Amino acid sequence: MEGSQMIAMSVVIVVLVVFLFSFLHILYEYERGVIFTLGRFWKVKGPGLIIVVPLLQKMIKMELRTVVMSIPAQDVISRDNVSVRVNAVVYFRVINPENAVIQVENYYEAISQLSQTTLRSVLGQHELDEMLAERNKLNAHIQQILDEQTAAWGIKVGMVEIKHIDLNESMIRAIAKQAEAERERRAKIIHADGEFEASKKLLEAAQILAQQPQALQLRYLQTLSNIAEEKNSTIVFPLPIEMLSAWQK
Repeated sequence: MEGSQMIAMSVVIVVLVVFLFSFLHILYEYERGVIFTLGRFWKVKGPGLIIVVPLLQKMIKMELRTVVMSIPAQDVISRDNVSVRVNAVVYFRVINPENAVIQVENYYEAISQLSQTTLRSVLGQHELDEMLAERNKLNAHIQQILDEQTAAWGIKVGMVEIKHIDLNESMIRAIAKQAEAERERRAKIIHADGEFEASKKLLEAAQILAQQPQALQLRYLQTLSNIAEEKNSTIVFPLPIEMLSAWQK
């Protein structure tokens, strides 16, 4: 009889120990526990060792670390009617565990859906050239909108990064042709500027030679010397009238 009593006492003690240990919870530095007592919000606890009374209280554990969430590729039509596929990454964290539990059912899914619609809405207001050239500006705009929308949920959106903007093959070819045409246009402008500068220098040289006929004769003789250095067997050259008149004097 005494043996059975001892066994019963041991079982009771084990049950009590297990029951008491069920009161205890350990939360890490990046975790918080949102405590509800009889269904009503009580307080946010943690980190460290906390006590939660079973049956009377319930704890929902929340993490405060930054979460990296990928936004699936979205089909976007730009303001200039170009169809592209865009994906991005959102960095956010919980700063108010109470609101993240009470104000929204599933904050992760809510942010995912909100990010997708915001990405399409913002990019659809810009032309393709702006998407490609002003990505940092668009990132900041999307981040600001998401941060304002999720503030009531106790969420802080820290950064948004557009990863890829994918174009179809026909649009890639069109952009390549446009870039080639732009390069040709710039080359023609540079060539025209060079011709203009050269014509100005030639005009200045002609004016100087016109004022000094002897300089023209020396230039002519230098040209003949250069031709002679090419070892031509026969050289036919015109003789300027100005040179003859100079010799006659």
